[in-house]
Amino acid sequence: MYLNRRLIVIVSILVLLSGCTSLSTRQKNAAIGAGIGGVAGAILTNGSAFGTVGGAAIGGVIGHGFDEITSKKK
Repeated sequence: MYLNRRLIVIVSILVLLSGCTSLSTRQKNAAIGAGIGGVAGAILTNGSAFGTVGGAAIGGVIGHGFDEITSKKK
């Protein structure tokens, strides 16, 4: 039950952040990556705060670099 609430909160924040037009593409990708990483970390560690924060940090870094990776392929 606690994990479901956390998941709803994280997804809601992710949706709100993805709608911000003032953010650059790189910032949006970082926010989306952090949201997805946080959810994945929470699921993989059964709701551990350390796993959630760690997943969000790793996802944010990957999301931040995503724009750079895709622009090199063009």
